Amino acid sequence: MPKRIVPLTDMKVKNAKPGANDQKLFDGGGLYLQVTPSGGKLWQFKYRFEGKEKKLAFGSYPEVSLADAREKRDAARKLVASSVDPGEVRKAQKAVRASANENSFEVVAREWHSRFLSTWTPGHAATIMTRLERDVFPWLGARPVDSIRPVELLESLRRVESRGALETAHRIRTVCGQVFRYAVATGRAERDISADLRGALPPVAEKHHAAITEPVKIAGLLRSIDGYQGSFVVKCAMQLAPLFFVRPGELRAAEWSEFDLEGGEWNIPAERMKMKQAHLVPLSRQSLDILRELQKLTSGSRYVFPSGRSYHRCLSNNAVNAALRRMGYDKDEMTGHGFRAMARTILDEVLQVRPDYIEHQLAHAVKDPNGRAYNRTAHLAERRRMMQTWADYLDGLKAGAKVIPLKRAE
Repeated sequence: MPKRIVPLTDMKVKNAKPGANDQKLFDGGGLYLQVTPSGGKLWQFKYRFEGKEKKLAFGSYPEVSLADAREKRDAARKLVASSVDPGEVRKAQKAVRASANENSFEVVAREWHSRFLSTWTPGHAATIMTRLERDVFPWLGARPVDSIRPVELLESLRRVESRGALETAHRIRTVCGQVFRYAVATGRAERDISADLRGALPPVAEKHHAAITEPVKIAGLLRSIDGYQGSFVVKCAMQLAPLFFVRPGELRAAEWSEFDLEGGEWNIPAERMKMKQAHLVPLSRQSLDILRELQKLTSGSRYVFPSGRSYHRCLSNNAVNAALRRMGYDKDEMTGHGFRAMARTILDEVLQVRPDYIEHQLAHAVKDPNGRAYNRTAHLAERRRMMQTWADYLDGLKAGAKVIPLKRAE
C-alpha cells in the first residue's frame, strides 16, 4: 500500500532546515519542496507525460508561497489532463517573452539609431537619442514594436506638447516614424503607425531666426562685434559669422584640417553639413586675416573655435548668441543664425548678386536646369568674387560709407 503523503503546512515549509544532501518535502499531486544544502527552498512539480517522467520548476520560497505553488500545480495538472505538456507551454511562453524583448520599441530604435549614426552630426545624433530616452522609451520602450497602437504614440506626443514643446513633438513623431519604417524593413512590424497621426497635432507656427538686415543697423552691429570685450575666440567667431554666413553649427565645429589658407578655401565635409553634401566656402582677404590671427592662439586644438573649458571641444551652441545678448542684442533682434538672412538679403537686394550664386553659397538645395544638384565647385569663380565683394561691402559699412537703403516691395 503506497505511503500516504501528509500535505505541507506554511510552518513546516518555513522551518525546513538544510541537511548534508537535498531534501524533498512532498505536498501531494506531484508538488514538493526541494531544500538544498545551501538553504535554498525550491518548488518542483513532478508529472508524467506520454509515459515519461518530467519536472517543472515553480520558483523559490518565500517568493512563491505554498498557496502559490499549489495553484501552479493545479493549473499544470489540468494541462496534463487535457493532453498538453506544461513544460512545453512554459518553453513557448519564454520564447514569446524573449521575442517581445528582442523586438521591443527601444531595442529596435537603438538598433536603427546605431545603423544610421554615421550619417548624422554628433550633436544631431545625441539630440535624437535624448528625445527618445526622455519622451518615448519610458512609456513605449518595453512594448513590442508591432503591438503599439497609434493612440498610444499620440499619448506620448501629447505629453511633449503639454509642456509647450509642440515643435519637438512634431520632430519626435518624425523620428518614431523612421523607427517604425525600419521595423517594417527588418520584418518586425507590419506598418508605420505614425502615419495615422498626420494632422493629430496642431501645426507649428512658422518662426524665422531674428536677423538685422538694414544696412545702417548692420554697420552698428559690426562695430559692436569689433569692440567686443569678451573671449577672443568668440569675438573671432562673430567676426567670421557674417563673412562666411554658414549655419551656426557648421561654424562653431570648424576644424583647422578643413582650411586651406594658402588656397583661400574652407572645405566642409558632407557629414558636417545639414544637406549631407560637401560645401566649399571661398575665403575673402578679411576672413583670412582673422583666421591667421586666430591660428596663433588655437592651432594646438583640432577646432578653430575651441571651448574656453577644453581645447578638445568646440564652442557651445549658445556661445555666439550669449555674446550678442551681452552686447545688447536680444533674441528677437539678432541671432547667430541671422547672419545668413543678413547676407542673403543684402547680396540680393543691394549688391544685386544672382540668386543662384547666393543660394549655392548658403548650401541650399540648388539644382541645375536638368534637375541635378550643383556640386561644391559650381560657379566657384563667381562665388569667390561675390564673397570678396560682400566682405568689402561690410568693411565699407563699418567705416561709415554711404548706405543704400533697402527697397522692399510694398
